Amino acid sequence: MDLRQIRHFVAVAEELHFGRAAERLGMTQPPLSQSIKALEAELGLPLFERTRRSVSLTAVGRDWLPHARRVLQEAGALPQVARRLSRGEVGRVRLSFISFVSFSFLPALVRRFKERFPEVELVLSEATSDVQIAELLDGALDAGIIIAPPRGALHSPLRYRPVETDKLVVAVPEEWVISGRVSPHGGKLDFDALRDLPVILFPRQSAPVLHDLVTRYYAERDAMPVAGQQAVQMQTIINLVSAGLGIAFVPSTMRRLIRPGVVYFRLAEQQPEIEIGFAWRSSGASAALKHLADSVDEMFPHFPASG
Repeated sequence: MDLRQIRHFVAVAEELHFGRAAERLGMTQPPLSQSIKALEAELGLPLFERTRRSVSLTAVGRDWLPHARRVLQEAGALPQVARRLSRGEVGRVRLSFISFVSFSFLPALVRRFKERFPEVELVLSEATSDVQIAELLDGALDAGIIIAPPRGALHSPLRYRPVETDKLVVAVPEEWVISGRVSPHGGKLDFDALRDLPVILFPRQSAPVLHDLVTRYYAERDAMPVAGQQAVQMQTIINLVSAGLGIAFVPSTMRRLIRPGVVYFRLAEQQPEIEIGFAWRSSGASAALKHLADSVDEMFPHFPASG
């Protein structure tokens, strides 16, 4: 079965006359009749009841007609769909992100993109940077918002552009402040106030940049963090702080996550800083993905252009 046969069927079904249908199709009647017979033979059932005086649809033919019309309509739209795909007006982009950007720029980015390209499906998922990079390399993901890896650490098929920087703050169990176990000064905490407190850390294999940033902060002060519970998700870490299991160094954006029993403080010394960026595959990028990268460029013009 092909579109030509379906087009023949629809013409005969609408005209209920082989001669008029053949004239409408710009062909002679014998090949049209042969085409309909071949279609019926392939389906294994009659679509028309024929007499010398009339042609009518069978019950199956009558019910099949709207489906055949829809197939022709969709086939007719295919060239326009291809052109719109090439322009990035329709399609799908799979975007993953590290959890804490949902408290910062991610909602604005999604809103901006959907306002401009409402028919592009934006499939969102949350994942740590290491998982995102692996999925980008495997082709299971189109783009990711990640914590910047060390310079030169990204594989060559991937492109990266910085988006923003964020300083780390300390999330502390509120009860520890009330009891005097932690004593802030002017809304800030000195390192000496933290030195002997258990620290809830990301596992290094999941977030090496964050893990190393915290351990380096301690090492620069001739200390090591007191190992506490480990967790992968930022919200889980904040919940563990709320339960009194330790302190945590988190991006300042997380202060927007209000949890009973948790207070946030800046560090009195220089605050460790992370870079967040947009990563995507450089080869085979769809027009819709390029539009998303352009939206990132427009939102963050103070950083270098994509590349």
